[in-house]
Amino acid sequence: MTTINFENTAVAFKVRSKRELGRAFLMFKLISRPGLVKLGNSVIGMMARIGLPVNWIVKPTVYAQFCGGETINECAPVVEKLATGQVRSILDYSVEGSESDVEIEKALQETLKAIDFAGKNENIPFAVFKPTAFIKSRALEILSQGEEKADEESKKEGAKFRERVLKMCTKAAGYNLSILIDAEDSWYQNFIDQVVYEMQVKFNKEKAIVFNTYQMYRWDRLDLLKKDVERARKEKYFIGVKFVRGAYMERERARAMEKNYMDPIQKDKESTDKDYNSALEYSLENIDITSIFNGTHNEFSSKLMAEKMLTLGLSASDERCWFSQLYGMSDNISFNLALAGFNVAKYVPYGPVKHVLPYLTRRAEENTSVKGQTGRELKLITAERRRRKKEK
Repeated sequence: MTTINFENTAVAFKVRSKRELGRAFLMFKLISRPGLVKLGNSVIGMMARIGLPVNWIVKPTVYAQFCGGETINECAPVVEKLATGQVRSILDYSVEGSESDVEIEKALQETLKAIDFAGKNENIPFAVFKPTAFIKSRALEILSQGEEKADEESKKEGAKFRERVLKMCTKAAGYNLSILIDAEDSWYQNFIDQVVYEMQVKFNKEKAIVFNTYQMYRWDRLDLLKKDVERARKEKYFIGVKFVRGAYMERERARAMEKNYMDPIQKDKESTDKDYNSALEYSLENIDITSIFNGTHNEFSSKLMAEKMLTLGLSASDERCWFSQLYGMSDNISFNLALAGFNVAKYVPYGPVKHVLPYLTRRAEENTSVKGQTGRELKLITAERRRRKKEK
């Protein structure tokens, strides 16, 4: 393993003020109590549904910890601040999918604005979008069962989706900007994979512009990755691969049980970790045609990729290799990797508070459920607060 020190809190929190550290400590302290998180999410969700104002509770607390702002312009100071620690940003318009054509068009226009902003800002190396924001869920599910078998209405929705994705990829390519296409639930993913493949063939002729996302808690993703890389090699295009462990485990398992099909999720975390790390190593071994986006809060996986890069003789700053963590989390990984010269970009969600509530709810619940994550954050924040007191 490399000598990168993920315990170095002076580096990890160098861009955080005393006030911000205090807020982070309070947030993770609250998140460490599952019952409180569940109650808080229920109350805030109910207030939002019945039209009561929630901004005054959410914006200065959990929103400020995990989001960059309500608009692109509000995010600009966050982008600049992260850049002082050599960490770049990815602005992620985190409004959940809608069944309304009007809302889908709003999401498209906002994402195109974000691509324009990124294309003109050296501190934003990627654009990103969530596919379910750009197609109705019923059509996406039907198309993922086989486009040729879909009804005419679903095929029309699929054509609109292709057109929207093409528009975003074309704009990104115009700036020579890479674009990350997020993964979705397994029953939506087949059609997304098909459209991403079409975009990669079109745009990835000279470098990886379009990236697909592989959720490695699915037991079939490592095999799919290998097939995709071999196809790219055969058809002579570059392939962008973004890795995450996965985000929808509980509902994936529940749906598989309800509908009586094989659970798509790995049997345990160890299997997920094994496939995740194997995917990183395999991709690095095929770096001649592969660009890698390692989206993880796992220290071992981060060090593994850094070590493998150096073993293969790659520069830490090789533009084909990126590390990423979510804004407001795992700063010890982000800033210490950046200090060592590796390419790091924080995912910075943004959007109106009421629309970003589902994202914030997931962040709170995931930090509660992921073993050791909240405790790790609290330990590091506490250590840094103590270190700063001693320095006075």
